Amino acid sequence: MINRREKVIVGNTWFKQVLSRVSTVDSRQSTDIMMLSSQSDAPSSQQQLLLQLPKPSNNLVRAMLTDLYQLTMTYAHWKIGKHNDSAVFELFFRKNPFKGQYTIFCGLDECVKHLQSFQFTTEDVEYLKSTPSMAHCDEGYFEYLLSLDTSQLKVFALSEGTVAFPKIPLIVLEGPLGLCQLLETTLLNLVNFPSLLATNASRMVLRAHPAPCIEFGLRRAQGPDGAFSASKYAYVGGFVGTSNVQAGKDLGIPIVGTHAHAYVQAFSSLDEVSDLTLFNNNTMQDEPFLQHVLKYRPENRSTNDGELASFVAYACAFPHNCLCLIDTYDTLESGLQNFVFVAKALDDFGYKPKGVRLDSGNLAFLSVRCKQAFDEVIAEQPSRRDAFSDLTIVVSNDINEQALVDLSKTRHEITSYGIGTNLVTCQAQPALGCVYKLVEWNGRPRIKLSQDLPKVTIPGRKRAYRLYGKDGRPLVDFLALADEQAPIAGGDPVVCRHPFQQQQRFKVQPSRVESLHHLVFDGTAILDRFPDDLSATRTYVLTQLQNTFPDSLTRHQNPEEYGVMVSSQLYEFLHSTWEKEFPMKQLE
Repeated sequence: MINRREKVIVGNTWFKQVLSRVSTVDSRQSTDIMMLSSQSDAPSSQQQLLLQLPKPSNNLVRAMLTDLYQLTMTYAHWKIGKHNDSAVFELFFRKNPFKGQYTIFCGLDECVKHLQSFQFTTEDVEYLKSTPSMAHCDEGYFEYLLSLDTSQLKVFALSEGTVAFPKIPLIVLEGPLGLCQLLETTLLNLVNFPSLLATNASRMVLRAHPAPCIEFGLRRAQGPDGAFSASKYAYVGGFVGTSNVQAGKDLGIPIVGTHAHAYVQAFSSLDEVSDLTLFNNNTMQDEPFLQHVLKYRPENRSTNDGELASFVAYACAFPHNCLCLIDTYDTLESGLQNFVFVAKALDDFGYKPKGVRLDSGNLAFLSVRCKQAFDEVIAEQPSRRDAFSDLTIVVSNDINEQALVDLSKTRHEITSYGIGTNLVTCQAQPALGCVYKLVEWNGRPRIKLSQDLPKVTIPGRKRAYRLYGKDGRPLVDFLALADEQAPIAGGDPVVCRHPFQQQQRFKVQPSRVESLHHLVFDGTAILDRFPDDLSATRTYVLTQLQNTFPDSLTRHQNPEEYGVMVSSQLYEFLHSTWEKEFPMKQLE
């Protein structure tokens, strides 16, 4: 087996020949072949190592998935020989979403996959040459693009799923200026939506607790990739499953679903199911099922025949997982009653019914009435306790975070939530607003100034630490220059300063210090800092929100702001750089 970290460098001609011969590469992998400075067109047999690396989930994530101005800026750098200058860029956000005080950082796995597969192709370059914006560029620039790779790049980042805060760099890139500039747009695209979606999901999970949440948003998401990403990061944010079968297959997320109103409407008569049989676990033989169901429908009880027929058919198809949508015609007078008839028959046949779904009306009230109906069955026939005591009552119908808050203040018997539109579209806030800024160039600090104070950047190469108190809770996130000594648990008190408010400062005696930035890419992926298993990342997220951080941070109303502070050295560095770069006014 070829080591993931080995790189093979080949000429373009041989590259195309190799690709034409590769027929067994997994569809979710790509071949990473890079150029060796060799005199021959084809490398030696020792050099002909084929490296297979995971590629981004979406095949549109390529070097060309960028804004035009990244290419024009890079050309201007290349034109004067600056493209290989050393640079440090940081990707971060300025404000938490949804009027909250935390954000879940996600998308790092896709970023690293992009870095591994980053490459401009001959077809890319030919297209650029044909555009009015780039047609005049020197041929050497296009040769530079074709030779460009990420072998000289180092990337530090928070672990996938980390609870993050404004100003803390989520990702730090150290490498050639031209390359880092070309990566900006794609990395922002790969982080913004995943982090926003995971945060949205986690907030809904907290409001719905202890009832689990299921993602139902495929049909309402912004395109196939929006839907796939939503399924992935909703699960990371704490949802227990998805209706998206493709996401389940590719990502290992549990898939969940029953039937829709159209299924119920497709039946109109009991005659359609009169011949259906179901294996009776008690008599050990197939028996007519409808005949048994009708024993429980009183002659004077009028329910919709088509609906009952659909439930009978569904029960025969899924006797171990019969969960019925009961609001197609009349929730209480027809749907609920028909489900009870079918559920009793399933119980008689040795199967445990699953429950009901409500998709309209007063969900809290209807859930209570459903639970009352199930309890009445148990009161009349105690032998049915096992079948009717813990039936699922899942609700849907445009649920958002505020609806979950309102339901938490109302009596209800809801056992799980199916959430779609407001989750996957992030209806409450459509974008996170991550930015990507140059903080060091050729060893010199760079700063962006603005009359809007939150837009002023903190210059220099930095590292982030999380300082914990005696109770094991995080006290503050702490930024220091990369060459400063890291804070030490039990050592000298750490002086923490607000970067822009001179009087806001305090000392912290940390009981534990967590280094937040880890090397995740050094020419190729370093995968041990973020698991490929989404369930592990999901557990990490939920542990932080439920056990690590206090409820005051995650609550819906008036959450408490978490501090992001800087070292005294970084504070002085920031303000001296600010003073140096800010033009001095002259009064006359």
